[in-house]
Amino acid sequence: MILIDGKRISQEIKEELKGAVLQRKAEGRKIPHLAAVLVGNDGASMTYVSNKVKACEEIGFESTLIRYDDSVPEEILLAKVQALNEDRSIDGFIVQLPLPKHIDELKITQAIDPLKDVDGFHPRNLGNMVVNLPGFLPATPAGVLELIQRMDIATEGKNCVIIGRSNIVGMPLSIMLGRNTKPGNCTVTLAHSKTENLAEVCRNADILIAAIGQPGFVTQDMVKEGAVVIDVGTTRVEDPSRMKGWRLAGDVAFDEVSKKASMLSPVPGGVGPMTIASLMLNTLKAMDLKGK
Repeated sequence: MILIDGKRISQEIKEELKGAVLQRKAEGRKIPHLAAVLVGNDGASMTYVSNKVKACEEIGFESTLIRYDDSVPEEILLAKVQALNEDRSIDGFIVQLPLPKHIDELKITQAIDPLKDVDGFHPRNLGNMVVNLPGFLPATPAGVLELIQRMDIATEGKNCVIIGRSNIVGMPLSIMLGRNTKPGNCTVTLAHSKTENLAEVCRNADILIAAIGQPGFVTQDMVKEGAVVIDVGTTRVEDPSRMKGWRLAGDVAFDEVSKKASMLSPVPGGVGPMTIASLMLNTLKAMDLKGK
């Protein structure tokens, strides 16, 4: 079994981005500037945003972190989004999800300038993805595609089953892998909570991607011998043996599935680092889309 090492591949991408930043500096061009808006004190969101800021520092991007407590009114957040849209020094920004229940996430997402939407969630960018026009691809699905490409995983004509149909991962990834591109040209099945005979459906997959947020959901009996298995799930589960009291768990029962899979991504260290790498790639791409 070959380990799909997202940590190593994301580091390769960061090194490539470092070189691009040095080149821009040498040419006297603008350095990419990423801003992140964090609302509340959700531990996973705080860690994720902190990792994004660290990645910017490592690559040489400029970064800005804007924080609000979880009682911030929706109109204040919308006003900040508009200010970031108009700030010429900011090339791309994200509003970290999830948001508190009193804030309409869709309204916030739609308020972001599509040319600064480096998370790739704006409907215009999703539409561009469908018809293969220039724009930003959602960071996590794009990270999965980078893993597939850099691990030289064959996709053309392969049966791909994706478990989970979220707008952030499963739905866009199903479209991306079904397009006439490379990676792509898969025969894609998008499985979900209403799928009948799920284990049987999964056993037909040459490439099985789990993105449902249920630790250990994919077991050995759901995997075809020699399949490529990519685990997108990252759930915090209690673990008294750890100093922080928790650990990250994936959707795949790693130990048992590793006995059947030809390639398998771990959690942590698989898709997670690639999401941040994709966000950095999108931030650099923002410069090209604006002609900077």
